[in-house]
Amino acid sequence: MPSPRTWTYVKMAVASSVMVIGGPALVIYVMPSEEELFNRYSPELQKKVLEERPRRQAEMQQFFDQLKEYSKSDKPIWVLQAEDAKRRRKEAIRADIQRRKEDTTRRSSMLAEQLKGQPQ
Repeated sequence: MPSPRTWTYVKMAVASSVMVIGGPALVIYVMPSEEELFNRYSPELQKKVLEERPRRQAEMQQFFDQLKEYSKSDKPIWVLQAEDAKRRRKEAIRADIQRRKEDTTRRSSMLAEQLKGQPQ
């Protein structure tokens, strides 16, 4: 007859196997698939999700393309992302300044045209 220590090891091995194999199996069995979850949505929400899907897929593809581009460098990805964010902010500021200059030029030309038409 095996010793009590051996029975303890056997029980622990069986209990561990049940938890390690049975836990994830239960989660997979209970969790609904994406299609089942989508079918539970209201029709309005389904329509909204279907309309936004191409935009989200394009954003995700752009994100993956950026990661691929970043991975070609020797620098860490987070450093490259910070540099890219800085560059984009500077470009946005430059574009805003350029737009404001164009607006100012347009306003001054409109004012000049209005002043030409007025009698003095």
